[in-house]
Amino acid sequence: MVRLLALIRIKGTVKVPKRVRETLDRLRLTKRNSMAIYYHTPSIEGMIKRVDRYLAWGEIDTNLLAALLEKRGRVRNGRKIDYRCLQRFGCQSITELAEGIEKGNLNDYVKKGLLRVFRLTPPSKGFPADLRKPFRIGGVWGYQGDRVCDLIEKMM
Repeated sequence: MVRLLALIRIKGTVKVPKRVRETLDRLRLTKRNSMAIYYHTPSIEGMIKRVDRYLAWGEIDTNLLAALLEKRGRVRNGRKIDYRCLQRFGCQSITELAEGIEKGNLNDYVKKGLLRVFRLTPPSKGFPADLRKPFRIGGVWGYQGDRVCDLIEKMM
């Protein structure tokens, strides 16, 4: 099974260096509180290292991915995922789509029209910690592992 990463942009664009801004654009994280899903590859890991101070990231599980696709999932035209879209992807349900993504079919679904970017809301009751500190010392930005799922649930 492939590691599926959720990257959440938590900081805005004021005083962001040009190289960091370009990397965030390549990751399709153009706005604050947006989230993108990617597989863990060396190229994505290098991009994450460059923009680490602007992201909260970690592994996402199948159940949360299915809920996220149901509530915030979109296709190319900006429409929500419906039965016709699922047929185009060759799936019968959102859960089956989430399982297919977990198995490694995300790039195929993206080619067929699925957007890998999700527009989230600010977390209910605010961020759990200080945005200026890394996660390992009690902040928000950086690698969070499985605990990023809690942040995503607060932002759905």
